[in-house]
Amino acid sequence: MGKRVLLVTADLVFRSKLAAVVAAAGGEVTRDAAPCDLAVLELGGPAGDRIGELVRRGVPVLAFGSHVRADALRAAREAGATAVPNSQVAERLAELLKQM
Repeated sequence: MGKRVLLVTADLVFRSKLAAVVAAAGGEVTRDAAPCDLAVLELGGPAGDRIGELVRRGVPVLAFGSHVRADALRAAREAGATAVPNSQVAERLAELLKQM
């Protein structure tokens, strides 16, 4: 069975791009956090507030956001997420899915 990936982003371009990465790795995108194996969250919206909860449950979190928002990326790392700028999210997602 493929990995279930919670994907939360308001940007439809990123959503399509990241969903394609998940599908290529044999995974499935879900909107339900309960059964997910990995969470991919866009910073800057309400999804960023969920990092701590997911990390406490043992769910790996990949957070992404603008490179000019170093404070948001740092805060996500401090909360336990792997945090990368937008330009690196697809590559890092593919790496994480291979490692799982």
